[in-house]
Amino acid sequence: MNPISISLAVVAVVMGGAMLGGYVRQRLPKHHLEGDTRDIVRAGIGLLATLSALVLGLIIASAKSSFDTKTEEVQTAAVKLLHLDRSLRQLGAAGENARQELVQMVRMRVDQVWAQRDPMAIATKSFDEKPNLETLQVAIRAIPPRDDAQRAAVAKALQASDELAQVRALVIAQRGSGIITPLLIVLVFWFTIITAGLNLFAPRNGTTLAFNLLCALSIASAIFLILEMDQSFGGVIHVSDAPLRAALAQLAR
Repeated sequence: MNPISISLAVVAVVMGGAMLGGYVRQRLPKHHLEGDTRDIVRAGIGLLATLSALVLGLIIASAKSSFDTKTEEVQTAAVKLLHLDRSLRQLGAAGENARQELVQMVRMRVDQVWAQRDPMAIATKSFDEKPNLETLQVAIRAIPPRDDAQRAAVAKALQASDELAQVRALVIAQRGSGIITPLLIVLVFWFTIITAGLNLFAPRNGTTLAFNLLCALSIASAIFLILEMDQSFGGVIHVSDAPLRAALAQLAR
């Protein structure tokens, strides 16, 4: 889903509702816009506005939670990489080849993810592209420990690599959008009804048009933020690569 295209479509739909309300106002008999009729329409608009606000808040909270989860996964991966690097450093010269492979793997994966904006595809591809976690684990297991301290370092390195593999599996399992599309469509429909109902009782002039446009842009901006946070690596609002870049700088020292 392209957030900008969808947001522009939302503006068009909501403005269409406003224009429909103004058109119906001109066609309805005057007594249909007064007294009890006006009251019941306004009550219905208030009900829909409340429902829309609640649903919009829930969707934004869900998108923000998903965005925060992916940010936390990136930070967790950076921490695991530093733990793995520390264990390999404890092995001295015996762990240097594995460290170089780790640096090469991390640099390649970070560049790929933040260039292609698709971590799920990169995580899936990492099973085949080398160096990867599997080849790194082979290199770690091939290190001959000379004493108990080195055996403990090898064990910790393997544990850290296993934890990185779990993070990768979690990224793959989270493939797809967390946004419920029918719910988003219903929400836009409600906003369209609200703007149509408001324009039943509003005169057609420049002020009304400007206010309708501002409302449509505000609604579209909320939808835009939701879609951007749902596509955490592929849009204007995306998860920062700073934790992994900082970890990479430490690995390369």
